[in-house]
Amino acid sequence: MQEPGITQLERDRRAILAMAGEYRVSFDFIETTGFVAAYKPERPYRSWGTEKVYVVEDTGRDIVLQHLLVMSFTDKDGKTHGPHVTKHWRQDWRYEPTDQLVYLGNNTWQRIQVPAERQRGHWRQTVYQVDDSPRYSGIAQWQHLGNYSSWNDENGWRPLPRREYSVRSDYDVLIGNNRHTITPTGWTHEQHNLKAKLYETGKLAASQPILGRESGFNRYERITGYDWSAGDHYQESTKPVWDAVRSKWQELINTTEILQLRGSPDKDNLFIPIYRYAREVAEATLPIPAEEIRQKVDEIIDSYLPPAAPTTPRSSKKDITKAADPTSTLY
Repeated sequence: MQEPGITQLERDRRAILAMAGEYRVSFDFIETTGFVAAYKPERPYRSWGTEKVYVVEDTGRDIVLQHLLVMSFTDKDGKTHGPHVTKHWRQDWRYEPTDQLVYLGNNTWQRIQVPAERQRGHWRQTVYQVDDSPRYSGIAQWQHLGNYSSWNDENGWRPLPRREYSVRSDYDVLIGNNRHTITPTGWTHEQHNLKAKLYETGKLAASQPILGRESGFNRYERITGYDWSAGDHYQESTKPVWDAVRSKWQELINTTEILQLRGSPDKDNLFIPIYRYAREVAEATLPIPAEEIRQKVDEIIDSYLPPAAPTTPRSSKKDITKAADPTSTLY
């Protein structure tokens, strides 16, 4: 990244690609401020894992990074179990994007046009859930100052994270931003979120919409000598399934003005059939035809959609809604 003479685009690309690799990752979140009476902060969240980040695609202006958790556990008797492989989140990067998928609350996303001034020299990061359904996106420029490279987007909406939905019902959406910073030993992912309540209509509650503020800090530290073979095998053996899954989701995103799911993929366990099918394909004694995989994936993901989901086709990009940023009602 610090090589003299390279273009800004190439320096940006190297920063993104620097996030690929083998890591011990720590996840820390803490509520710092309350905005309602009798506020009591929740216990800080702390976890860690061993995670490998794979480069799935690199076309020059598009980079796809897939995270896989590969972990073993020792029980109270000293017996080791594993390794266990879990497909984690995915981050897609696009240079000078013309559109963006924004979260509206209530398991609903909308595709909007990106203003010209936010295209030139900017990168869009889109984050996907463990089943490759959309989560949130942001747009910003990379900042390079000698030994410092960082990307920080603006505030946007996102669904409740997996660490919260099973234990919290007092808020409906996070409003926050991300900062990715490359370090000599890996990279960091910072998050600053407001926890907000919505009406059923998707609008912020008129009275006391914000419960509290949360800060998150995830540290990716490079490690060596760890056995990633189980993750490598999973990544390769399930590739036909996840390629089809990504293609199906992108088709839905590209051909609908509003994408709505019948429930939360994690909270309502919609992802389980995809996980099971990926494992079946990986363990099959004979290769499964691509068309059969595609049909099964289509069937599973179509089950995510409610019967009355808005699926109005678009004939061209000119139909993409010029919607305001969902945070405009707050800031």
